[in-house]
Amino acid sequence: MSSSKPASPAAALPEPFRNYETGNFYDEMLGPDGRVRPHYQHFLKHFGEVGPEDFAAKRNAVDLAFLRQGVTFNVYGDSQGTERIFPFDLVPRIIPASEWEHLEAGLVQRITALNLFLHDIYHEQNIIKDGTIPAHYVMSAKHFRREFMHVKVPRDIYIHICGTDIIRDDKGQYLVLEDNARCPSGVSYVLENRRALKRTFPEIFESGGVRPVENYSQELLKVLQHTAPAGVAEPTVALLTPGPYNSAYFEHTYLARQMGIEIVEGRDLVVRDQHVYMRTTKGLQPVHVIYRRIDDDFLDPTVFRRDSALGVPGLVNAYRAGKVSLANSIGTGVADDKVMYYFVPRIIKYYLDQDPILPNVPTYLASEEADKQYMIENLDKLVVKAANEAGGYGMLMGPHATQAERDEFRTRILADPRNYIGQPMISLSRHPTYCGEAEGFAGRHIDLRPFILYGEKTVIIPGGLTRVALRKGSLVVNSSQGGGSKESWVLYGNH
Repeated sequence: MSSSKPASPAAALPEPFRNYETGNFYDEMLGPDGRVRPHYQHFLKHFGEVGPEDFAAKRNAVDLAFLRQGVTFNVYGDSQGTERIFPFDLVPRIIPASEWEHLEAGLVQRITALNLFLHDIYHEQNIIKDGTIPAHYVMSAKHFRREFMHVKVPRDIYIHICGTDIIRDDKGQYLVLEDNARCPSGVSYVLENRRALKRTFPEIFESGGVRPVENYSQELLKVLQHTAPAGVAEPTVALLTPGPYNSAYFEHTYLARQMGIEIVEGRDLVVRDQHVYMRTTKGLQPVHVIYRRIDDDFLDPTVFRRDSALGVPGLVNAYRAGKVSLANSIGTGVADDKVMYYFVPRIIKYYLDQDPILPNVPTYLASEEADKQYMIENLDKLVVKAANEAGGYGMLMGPHATQAERDEFRTRILADPRNYIGQPMISLSRHPTYCGEAEGFAGRHIDLRPFILYGEKTVIIPGGLTRVALRKGSLVVNSSQGGGSKESWVLYGNH
């Protein structure tokens, strides 16, 4: 993978990209022949008119604006301080209309099937009885909530907000890497990145035919209101946060402000007679819908973790009684389980009688004897992931790991096979990214997290969060592991 080829014909590229190399990867901006892909031509034509000094000034202006507005994320256990600006690269990822239509169709199909699956496993469990998914995989899932068997959830919707991670392989095919069906984060950066780039390149943006994303907060509020308990005409909605030390706290405050709803911590809520109330200066006010950014375990110390100081005693009882609605529902973490990911193509076929529009990455289950044997013998070729870790943690990048690291993972897999999956190392697509004065614009690996809202209708804001691995050669895009973000532009059909 180390060989690279200059992006010729260089004459077609503006000065900043003259030395850009595509490498042996799928490059989002340039074709295999080095020519600019059609949907990037408008941007490059105008971007080429921005001189180095002007570009540096624009970068500094964006960083300063992010710092002033508190567009940050928290890093736990970091010696350099906890709060950081989320690194933002000014070269946008551009998606033509036809590709977006394909992605959108695949994402709608996926969230529809996952909601049907969750309803089934918490009620009739037909998919298990029919033998489509072995029972032990569901029952042993860390986030399967037996306490929620046969509980009716409002409008039968379990996942209201989903962030599905999508990658592109070396042939340019889109693949689903994982579904985030509990408390997906990152959409605030999508909205702030858009504001920043519109301000920075207004002339490029206005003539570029880029679809808007600004309506996300209004669409999210509609979904939350749609899920209100029966008989509540004008529901009060609140966002429940673990508090300012959470890594996504900026996003919690941002979305609450955008939707015009209260942001609360567990101590701000109280349950009386199965109804939830918010403490205010005017006394207790009823709350009907809670957009919770707290995992199940911490929601209610009387049902889940008894040591949780973040939750609300009695909240689960109020939810069971239908007096308050939660988004996302309790128990959606089963759909996050990386072992369950393996079965999503079967889930789509079972409930919708369709083939997946967006395929999975090929996956091996360590709890299947043949797969386990293959994984053990090929750790130097595979990416191994723990079933319930996130943020790039609990993962072995086999080809880049030391022998000692591979040996440690071999021991872990043999001790707890249910907890591990293996996947081939996918050469993620690359995108031009500014990498400092010494390197200039160079290729860096990216993924895409679109945000899907599932309410009265399914809404996906065009694009999503493009995350970029800023370290040279790295395939890990997570912010906690040194990643940054880019704007994602979805073009109208005539551009």
